[in-house]
Amino acid sequence: MTTPRTITLAVALGDPGGIGPEIALKAVHGKEWPPWARFVFIGSRTVLSAQAARLRLPTPPAWAPGTPLPGRTALWEPGAGCDGCDGRPFRRAALEWAPGRTGKAHGRAAADWIRAGTTGCLAGWFDGLVTGPICKKSLGLAGIPHPGHTEYLAALTHARRFAMLLMGGPLRVALVTRHVPLAGVPTALTPAAIVETACLAAEALPWLGVRSRMLGICALNPHAGERGALGDEEARIIAPALRALRRRGIEFEGPVPADVIFHNARRGRYGIVVAMYHDQGLGPLKTIAFESGVNLTLGLPILRVSPDHGTAFDLAGTGRAHPGSMIQAIRWALRLARRPNPWARA
Repeated sequence: MTTPRTITLAVALGDPGGIGPEIALKAVHGKEWPPWARFVFIGSRTVLSAQAARLRLPTPPAWAPGTPLPGRTALWEPGAGCDGCDGRPFRRAALEWAPGRTGKAHGRAAADWIRAGTTGCLAGWFDGLVTGPICKKSLGLAGIPHPGHTEYLAALTHARRFAMLLMGGPLRVALVTRHVPLAGVPTALTPAAIVETACLAAEALPWLGVRSRMLGICALNPHAGERGALGDEEARIIAPALRALRRRGIEFEGPVPADVIFHNARRGRYGIVVAMYHDQGLGPLKTIAFESGVNLTLGLPILRVSPDHGTAFDLAGTGRAHPGSMIQAIRWALRLARRPNPWARA
């Protein structure tokens, strides 16, 4: 019997004031992972050691690029001597563990840890990146010109096509628009954006091991616009996108009203639902998988997954943060790392 090759995952801790360090430690140390799985935490030793002591868990030994891993788990604290994938050097974050607090320094540290994980994946040090939750406001204070993980990772990897895919229970949902105010969704929604998201979703299905190749394309308005009585976006924006998808040979149904499509998806009719905006897709998914949802970024040349929740500053430091989504993210990362990434570069 062939021994499976070792899979090494980078686990970026996210905002150091949030629950990222806690759920990362709980997920890695609280489960029996396969013997071929290795984990490298990326973050501050000061923060992780303090959190580990509170949880009565071991602090992983130090690791640096170019050296052998000291065991199944290790900690990389990026600092002088290694440049990121964007050519900028890392700066060691001078942080104290302050649960529930965040700011510019926290945003800068979280961004550097994401860069480090991306650098490692592109360099072949890691087989995938699992990211802890970040604070978008702190990221902005740190001067990061991207609204979240998805856009930042796309910029770091020079990915031109990318999308968010959320998975939980029997549902898989790709988002056409992401962190856009609801009033701005009709403006942000374009035929090209719908086509791009749907194509990425179709390309992802074999990677995910999903049998159904049928996509469910969600309507924007109630009753799919009721033939224009409740909005014209279905005819003006979604219909041209569906014609383009049909020409590309992609299997789909749509536009399907949002109050029907997730029922059908839960019964296995669609491999992936393409939702028009954030809460349209996330509301149903989190209803059935609040503590186990996973976010997978489509279109990147690297594997990146994360828990489908935020920093939960109110829970940070209490020891009560649930690691379920992080555990599921790691499970998906280990599974997908053993399969060909459809967007990996030769």
